[in-house]
Amino acid sequence: MSANLGANPSPNAGLFVDQLPDGPGVSRIDPADPAAPMYRLLARMRSPVTLRDLMIHPVRTGYIGQEEPIDPAELPKSAAELYPDIRVSEVAVPSPVGRIRCQVFSPPASPASSRGPRPMMLYLHGGGFTVGQSEDTAYITSRIAMENAMVVVSANYRLAPEWPFPAGLDDCLAVLRWMRSNGASLGGDGTRIAVGGDSAGGNFAAALPIVARDAGSPPLQAAVLLAPITDFFFEQHPSFEQLGPLGIVYDTAFIGFIRGAYLVHGKNWGHPHASPARADLRGYPPTLIATGTEDPLVDENRAFAEKLRAAGGTRVEHFVREGMPHGFYFFPAMFKQGDEAFAAIATFLGEVFAA
Repeated sequence: MSANLGANPSPNAGLFVDQLPDGPGVSRIDPADPAAPMYRLLARMRSPVTLRDLMIHPVRTGYIGQEEPIDPAELPKSAAELYPDIRVSEVAVPSPVGRIRCQVFSPPASPASSRGPRPMMLYLHGGGFTVGQSEDTAYITSRIAMENAMVVVSANYRLAPEWPFPAGLDDCLAVLRWMRSNGASLGGDGTRIAVGGDSAGGNFAAALPIVARDAGSPPLQAAVLLAPITDFFFEQHPSFEQLGPLGIVYDTAFIGFIRGAYLVHGKNWGHPHASPARADLRGYPPTLIATGTEDPLVDENRAFAEKLRAAGGTRVEHFVREGMPHGFYFFPAMFKQGDEAFAAIATFLGEVFAA
């Protein structure tokens, strides 16, 4: 069985990139392989044949209620109900491997918008690099768009294990470059762009200022990181060792799986585009990080904030709330601390873009 992790996919104009099959992380049985007879027998005995595909299947089918419908009465109000004035549209951003589907969350007209194009945010959904889509974070992106009078572009990037590092990150950079050149078509200002994301999407958001700098792109204006993964050496942080093993939202076992699914090789764990906490952080944009003390990532996030300050960060805020889990800002009207997080984001972005 072979997995060609260095292959480049052929462009496919008919599919969005997050739907492309047969990525470089897919194993294939080579008929010329001496072990092929055993692999073919395993393929008849279990499906999918590879354990990583077997393990990710129940996560994808059961993630946020996909497996069985949930009674709407048991759910919080939807983003559309809460923010009916937010216009949601879609754009297909071109990239070297195909079209990237993005949802665009546009706020209603206001006196401020009459003075010119709005600031923008590129938002990257979470899901452990392996699941999720922009629809999952519609509440977050709608609220940010509404409360900050900004255009939010939420990207659907390629997922691991089919598309390992740096495929998803490459998609994010392609969308950022497109926003720079085409922001005006969305009513936005391509020179004033923040990046935001939660969890694994927070990893992309934390890495993107470094990736853009290394690619020679203009700097981002701000970063809003909701419990981001910033260092794949999780076990070095006490909160992860304490809270991860029996975690509810996620746990040590899942973190180990997604680290292998996304980064594949141990040499990638410390790559600055994978673990931005290990990058040269000089010149990093103003940053707000939000974490709860019951999140295994809280110590890692504290360490990242400290590294940003040590690198000369002129504005680094770490918004922490006691007793709050990973994703405490994810659902409306659940925690007052979630509302406080969005208020902190609004204050932060308002001051950054007013400077």
